[in-house]
Parts: sequence; C-alpha cells; structure tokens
Amino acid sequence: MKGTTMTTKPERLHLIVEGATRAELGRSRGAQLRDSLAAAYAKYAELFRTSGIGEAQEQEAVERTLVTLRAWRPEVVAELEELAEAAGSPLAHVVALNARTEILALGAKSNPECSTIAARVGGGVRDDGTVDPGRMMGVQTWDWHVELDPFWHTHEVAGPGYRFAGVTEQGILGKIGVNSAGLATHFNILAHTQDGPGGIPMHILSNVVLTECATVAEAIELVRAAPISSSSSLTLLDADRAVSLEITPVGVFEVPQREGAVIRTNHFQDPGSIAGEKPDFAPDSPDRLALVQSRLAVGPPADADAMVQLLVSGEGEAPLTCVPDMALNYGERWASLCTVVTEPAARTIRILDGMPTEAATGAWRVLTV
Repeated sequence: MKGTTMTTKPERLHLIVEGATRAELGRSRGAQLRDSLAAAYAKYAELFRTSGIGEAQEQEAVERTLVTLRAWRPEVVAELEELAEAAGSPLAHVVALNARTEILALGAKSNPECSTIAARVGGGVRDDGTVDPGRMMGVQTWDWHVELDPFWHTHEVAGPGYRFAGVTEQGILGKIGVNSAGLATHFNILAHTQDGPGGIPMHILSNVVLTECATVAEAIELVRAAPISSSSSLTLLDADRAVSLEITPVGVFEVPQREGAVIRTNHFQDPGSIAGEKPDFAPDSPDRLALVQSRLAVGPPADADAMVQLLVSGEGEAPLTCVPDMALNYGERWASLCTVVTEPAARTIRILDGMPTEAATGAWRVLTV
C-alpha cells in the first residue's frame, strides 16, 4: 500500500494502521492517537450534551452497542478494546465515538449535511469506432461541525481481509474509503423515526464492508444481514456498478443508478423508507438533489475535476457545500471539512482538505491500495 501526498497542510494527521489481527490493528491505531483521542471524545461529549443527550443515555447506548457487536463480530470488540488501551482512553469513550451517529439520533438537531455522486466518467467513441465505457467514480463532500475539524484524518489499513484507505475520525474505525479489491464506500446520514443506538454503528459497518467485501453485490449481502438500529446511506461502487443503500431500522432499500448515476443527499428516496423519515431533518436535501440531477442531465462528467465541480454551488443555488456561520452555537456551525473522490478500478482515493471550491489550490492527499 502506498500513499502520494500533495498538500499545503502537513499538519493533517495520516495513520498507517497495520496488524495480523483485529486486536493488533487496534493497538496500532490507538498508539498513534494517544495524544488526540481524549480531546476528540471530549468534543463529541460536548456535542451530545448540547443535543440534549445525557451521560446516562450515552452510557446505555455504549452498553447496548457492545452487546450487539460481541454477537456480530467479536473480533471488532477486541480491536476497540486494544485501541482504547493503547490510546489511554476508556473503552466506553471509544465505543461512543464509533456510535456517534446512533447516539446523536437521540437528539433533535437538523442536519444540512453531505452530497454524494457516483457516475461513469469520460468514455465515448474511440477513433477505431469502438466504445470506451469510461470509469466509475464517486465524489462527495463530508459536511460536519466545524469544531470537529481538528479530529479527522486519513488512514491506510492493512490487516485481516482487504487493505483499504480513506477518511475517518479519531478513534473511529471507518467512514469513506476504497479497498484493494476495488470497492469504494461513500457516506451520508439519514434520519428515521425509529433510529437509535443498540445496533451495529454505521461507521463500523463501513469498516467491515471495506475489510470483507470485494464487490457491490457482496457488500449489499453483508449489510442486509447486519443488525441495524439507525439510518444512513452507504453509496457503494466497484468498477461495474454503483448503488446507494438506504439503511434503516425497518429494512435496507436500494437506490440504483438512474441514467448512469447515483445521487445521494440526506433524505430517503425509496418509497419503502420514506414513510418513516424524520420531518425537517435536512430541509435543503431535495433542492441539492435536484441541482445535481439538472447538471448531470447535460451529460456525464469528463474527468475527476469535472466530478468535483458538480458539487460547487453558484449564486442563489442550493448549498452543495457548507460554510459555517460562526455567529451560531456549537452544533449549528456546519462546514464542508473535506471533499473525496474515489476510483475503485484504480484502487485510488483522493482527499481534499477543504471544500470543492478549493480544488485547484487546496491540500489534496492521494492514496492507492
């Protein structure tokens, strides 16, 4: 596994996580996070409290999550335990970080969050008359609370199963990534009225998909078999296809490619999941979806740069990127912390430390597995 860095922000942490077992991966990750994990948890604990989630609720969520994880993938619990010990933090704090999506579902905040596109790029008729099908690529913004910007990083993971690389947060095992088999994952939060903690945390689910699955079909099978208690979308792509899974406590629903692309924002698209959607969770989400659809209707993007430009909003358009309003309180200051491009056939992920508007001048890190 090798990483190529083009960056003007050398302070952004990058982890090389290696081990023959899941437990060894935990020790490797935890040792590298010893100076930052406690601060990351403290900031998340503050977010939980500002969202109206008490310590007792958090602790109960951690305990229920551990029970489910021990039954589903006990080796993941061993990884979390070793991570906590090596980082010098309580196991409960590490589990809470990994289950932060599920814990935050207990609150009532709205989420003007991420936008994702998976589509074929390039292609056309070659000089000899044959058809070039192009390359499947994914792009997304990761929009989150600006106060948590110091606590995300890139990582390369080599352990049991497939190697993978991508973006995650301190102490969290996975998020957006691409693996050595040529499978990529993108991540968008959704909200169902039955959401809550106690199932497999979405960030751990993403990690296990990247570790165990080689294709979109394998990933769908794994996700459908997992015990789920919260909602998110995993947009999955390999060299041949893309699909967005709407994962909910009442089922897993597939949003397939339409006119060659999958577009994902933060509202449900499948009729089977729409009925249980939390009201007013992401009010601008339909407008963002419609804007990207209108752009793709013109024609497929030519290359990765064109994919990124699809997520740049113009004057008066739906906000495909988030600029934080610092006059607001913690929990309301949304920012596009990074922009990510995946190319599964090339086993490559590119991470921009910033918004799509900074693509030409910003800090990119390119990782190949």
